[in-house]
Formats: sequence, structure tokens, C-alpha cells
Amino acid sequence: MKTVKDALHLLIVGKSQADRYSYAPQPATDRVAAALVPFRPPAPSQSAARFIRIDDVELAFPGAQTAGTRLILTQSTYSVQKWLDALGHQDRMLLTADRLSLSLVASEALDRRGPWRHFQLIDLDADVARPGEETVGPETPAATGEEQLLVLAYRSASAEERLALCRQAAELSPASAIAALALASACRECQETAAARRELDRALALAPDWEAAHYEDGKFWLACEDMARARAAFEHACRAMPTFATAWSNLGATLGELDRPDEALEAFQQALATDPDSFLVLNNVGVVARELGRLDESEAALMRVNRIAPDFVFGHYNLGHTRLLGGRFEESLAAYEEGWRRDTQKNRRQGCRLAVVHLLCGNAEVARTMFWESANRAPSEERESLLLEAFEIVRTFAPDGKASPAQAAFLDQIAEELRGS
Repeated sequence: MKTVKDALHLLIVGKSQADRYSYAPQPATDRVAAALVPFRPPAPSQSAARFIRIDDVELAFPGAQTAGTRLILTQSTYSVQKWLDALGHQDRMLLTADRLSLSLVASEALDRRGPWRHFQLIDLDADVARPGEETVGPETPAATGEEQLLVLAYRSASAEERLALCRQAAELSPASAIAALALASACRECQETAAARRELDRALALAPDWEAAHYEDGKFWLACEDMARARAAFEHACRAMPTFATAWSNLGATLGELDRPDEALEAFQQALATDPDSFLVLNNVGVVARELGRLDESEAALMRVNRIAPDFVFGHYNLGHTRLLGGRFEESLAAYEEGWRRDTQKNRRQGCRLAVVHLLCGNAEVARTMFWESANRAPSEERESLLLEAFEIVRTFAPDGKASPAQAAFLDQIAEELRGS
């Protein structure tokens, strides 16, 4: 285990709250209340070195919102990176957290992904640690009225209560971009689209260079399927905060939708500069590189995906498809089969692709059984799409004059099905 002196920043988990509080390698110069972290920007670097301590840091990442609307200010990959960007060269941070609570709201912390890779993880249940001078948890600094309302709002399990509390905060502090942005997110969660748009515009007017406002603006336009406006918003967020990996990732996905794969790949590479072990970004790199015909680059990225997140089935499926396009059928089959083995949902499209690879490898009986089992589970429109894709793949790799009798029979059966649909 590294010693405390070797660590740049520390994250302490394990044992009891009192045990975590007592682990103090040096006295804190700045104590920050975790619950206020989303709604109070970090202080900029000062001339004197600081030792910043945030206890119970899981409270900084309330995760009660519905998927897709979670306010970026409450997500650790943004807020922790924002803190790191504000630190001086000699500043250090010590965070404590309940392991289970942290895993539920910011699992990336325990995986040391993104900004968390700059923290040494000290597990008091596993590591032999020598406590320093006994301390107690910090008293919560005085919160302004709107901050306290926002803390309560984002801890609430009720979207309606969150919306009401955010409205109170925005009314209490009409010049606060943070309150406006929090209200916009709560409006989106409650399907109040017009109000969300109004509050986003207000946040952007109050803080025109604030990356979080532009990021939430991009999310809004993505939901509206306005890719041009989403792209512009994410680009602004990335310019304002170049270390904002999630913004780069969303920019890459948006550029992909706009059929700009070269630019998409550049955006994903920028995301990896800050979050090099993000298997989702690496998966996107693999897919876009494949679209550009850069099969070696695609394979390298997807193999990293499978090493980092072996249970992410689409890493295996995408690796199989990359190898298929390279004509490496046996290696493609191995990757597809690994994905299928791990896939509890048994994705229909991937089942059909696996069947086609079996056919190209000469396993005709297995291919026929698996293909029709997967295709016949699909609704009619999807079934037709699966048949057309399989037909094109087999024709590409087993063209007329080179197809085996089994491959020709497979093509004939699909053609007959398509004529009858």
C-alpha cells in the first residue's frame, strides 16, 4: 500500500464514520460541507497551500433524479474535476465517505475513474492505517437560503417536491445562475419543457461562460432531437472547461449523429484525455474508428473495453463486428460468443449476427437454428431489418460463385421470407 506521503489526494472509506473522521494525516485548513458542493463553486487557488477536507462526500452527489435528467452539478465526474481544476499546485484534498452510499451515487469513485484517478483510495477495512489526531466531522458552514432549499430539493425522492423547492430557491435568488439551472433540471424531470427552456435561457444569460449551463442546454436540445443546437452547446461547454470529459463524450455522440465521424472521434479522444478508462467512451471510439475503416484502431479500443469492463456485452459484440469486417471469421465468432454468453437479455440483433458468423465459419446447422430463433422473436419491422442485414453480410463475404451450398440455401430462405413479408 502507498503511504499517505505518496498520495496527491485521499479518499477514505470503510469502518465507521468516527474512524474515517479520525484519519487525519494533517490538520485541515479548509473544511467544506459536502451537501453544499453542488451549489457552491470551489474557491480559486490561493497563495498559501491548502489542505481541503470534505467529510461524507457522498452527500455531494445526490442521485434521486430520474435517469437522463440528473443535474450535472450533482455528478461526481463534473464536480470533483471542477474542484481539481480550482486547486493550486500545492493544494491537497482529503475526502471521507461511506463506501456503500458512495457506490450508489458515484460508483466511479471506487473504480478510480475520471477525476477520481487522482485520489489514493484508503480502505480502512482492508488497509492498515495509522490514524492521526482525532477529529470530528465538520460543522456545516452557514448556507444561504437558496442553497439550503437546493440541498433539500436534490435530496428529495419526490420530483414534484424538488420542483417546488427549486422554484422557491429561484424566486429567493433571481440573480443566481445555479438556482436557475437547478430549476431547469427539475422542470425537465417533471416534463415542463417550456419552463425548463425559460430557466436554461436565464441561467445562460446570468452566466454566459459557465460550462454546466451549456452542458444542460445541450442535454435539452438532445432530448428535442435538435442535433445542431446540441452540438453548439456541448462545444461551448468543452471550450469553457477542457477537462469536462462528459461534455466531450456527448459532443462526440452528437457529431456522430450528424454524420461527422472524424470530428466525433476527435471529441471522444479528448474525453479519454481526462477519463482514460471510460469503457463507454472507448466503446464509442471503437465504433467510430470502425466506421472510418480504421479497423486496427477500432480493435485496440474494443479490446481495452473488454479488459476494463468484461461484463459490458456490447464491447464483445462490437469487437466481433470489427473482426468480421476484417474477414477474420473465427476471431469474430469468439468475440460474439463471449458477448452472447454474458448477455442475459439475448439481444436479437446480436443473436442474428452471431448466427451469420457461424454460417461464415461453416457451422450451417447452428447458424440456421440460432438465426431464426432470434429473428422470429422480433416484431415485424425489426424482423425485416434483421433479415436484410443478414442477407447483405452473407452476400458481402460469400458472393455469388463463392458461396457454399449452405450459404446459398441460407440466402435463398431469407429472400423467400422477404418476398412473403
